[in-house]
Amino acid sequence: MAPLTLQSTYEMVSGYEIPVVGFGVYQIPAAIAEKVTLKALETGYRHVDSAKVYANEAQCVEAIRRSGVDRSKIFYTTKIASNHMSYEKAKESIEASIADAASIGYIDLVLIHAPFGGKEGRLGAWRALVEAQKTGKIRSIGVSNYGIHHLNELEEYINSGAGGKISVGQYEIHPWCAREDVADWLKKRNIIVEAYSPLVQATRMNEPILQKLVQKHNKTPAQILIRWSLQKGYVPLPKSVTDSRIIGNTQVFDFELSQEDMDSLKTNVYAPVCWDPVRDTRL
Repeated sequence: MAPLTLQSTYEMVSGYEIPVVGFGVYQIPAAIAEKVTLKALETGYRHVDSAKVYANEAQCVEAIRRSGVDRSKIFYTTKIASNHMSYEKAKESIEASIADAASIGYIDLVLIHAPFGGKEGRLGAWRALVEAQKTGKIRSIGVSNYGIHHLNELEEYINSGAGGKISVGQYEIHPWCAREDVADWLKKRNIIVEAYSPLVQATRMNEPILQKLVQKHNKTPAQILIRWSLQKGYVPLPKSVTDSRIIGNTQVFDFELSQEDMDSLKTNVYAPVCWDPVRDTRL
C-alpha cells in the first residue's frame, strides 16, 4: 500500500472516496468558522466535518466555496440534529442542511448524530436519510455514537428492506477511549471508522506514555495521537482554531509508530471526554 498523505482517501461502501484526515469544527463559533476552515483548506485538508448542532454549517460551506479548490476534491460532512430524531423531523434537518449547502451542490456525508428518539425515531431518521440520498443531494450516509445494540438494530432494519448502506461510523476514539468492540463491528462490514476528539481535547498531553513517544519521535503529543489513529485505520478529525496547530496537525505522514509504540498506547482505560450515548443504556 502506498504511504498515506493528507490527500489520500479510502473507498466507502457507497463507492465514494473519503480523505483520511478531516478538519473538525465542533465548538468553533460561527464568527470565525469560515476563516479557520479556509485556513485548513489552504493548508491541504480536503475534508470538513460539521453538524447541524454546531451552528456553523453555512460558514463551512462558504469556506469551501471560496477556497478555490475543485469541489470534487473536498469532502463535506454534516449531521442530523439529535433533537430531530423521527422521520419528519430528520427530513427537516436534512433539508435545512441541503439548503445551507446549495452553493456547493451536494453534501458528501450526512450522519445521524446520536441514537436518540427511541427505536422508532432512529429508524425513521434512517429512512429519511435513505430517501435524501436517492435525490443525489447527499452522497453517503452513516451514524455517530451508536452502540453495538443500535448498530444491530439498524442492520436488521436495512436488511429487512429499508435499504441504504452505513458508509461511516463516527465516535470519540483515542487511547483512553479505544472502543475496540465498536470499531471491530464496523470494520467487519467495511464501514469507515471516524475518530472525533482524537486529541482528547488536550486533557492528556502530559501523560507519561505519550511524552515518551514525543521524545522518541520528536513530534508533538497531538501528532502522536493523530498518527495512532491513522495507523489504527481510522479517519481522525482533529480540531483547532490556531493556525500553527492547524498546520502541525497535518504533519503526521513523515514518521511511523512501531508496534511497540502502538502497544504502549493500549491503556485499557475507558474515559470519554465528551458525551457518551454509546454506552447510555437508556437509549
